[in-house]
Amino acid sequence: MKPLDPKNKTALQAVAVVVFMGAMAWASVPLYDWFCRVTGYGGETNVALAGSTDVLDQTIKVRFDASLERGMPWEFKPQQLEMTLRLGEEGLAFYEAYNPTDRPIAGTASYNVAPFGAGLYFSKIDCFCFEEQLLMPGERVDMPVSFFVDPEIINDADAKFAKHITLSYTFHEIELTDEMQATLETDATDSGTMN
Repeated sequence: MKPLDPKNKTALQAVAVVVFMGAMAWASVPLYDWFCRVTGYGGETNVALAGSTDVLDQTIKVRFDASLERGMPWEFKPQQLEMTLRLGEEGLAFYEAYNPTDRPIAGTASYNVAPFGAGLYFSKIDCFCFEEQLLMPGERVDMPVSFFVDPEIINDADAKFAKHITLSYTFHEIELTDEMQATLETDATDSGTMN
């Protein structure tokens, strides 16, 4: 096999760089998400099937925060601003969402925990953020989140000094899914039949 001439070699290297950069861009979001879930960086939390089996006497304060993406017409707020729990103790908090418009609106919640290092030890057992939400015109709902702070936080050189953790949610409007549309059409048909 004869060697490439310099022009072809440069062109081949440029193509290789473009392909590599494209692959890295494509993989960056899933890799970053995986990294955050494994390390707790960026305030990612854990999901647990059940509460902790260990409960310590040491307490931590959990604060609750709520916001809306720009243009999201709902009203959204925590029903409690903070609670104090023992490490490993299960907590139950509620957020309230209200759709003041005259149309059905679907939303999904993103979340994070601060300080970032504590995210690795904040475990949600059940959360409204696990599913997309649909609020009808004028509908107000209470949305629960059950969680605990893993007692292992006391063994983390950085996170063990956290005296409080803030759990923040931001709701984003999404397009109505086919399933949501079907539910709305069924409800409309049922209402028409009842009249």
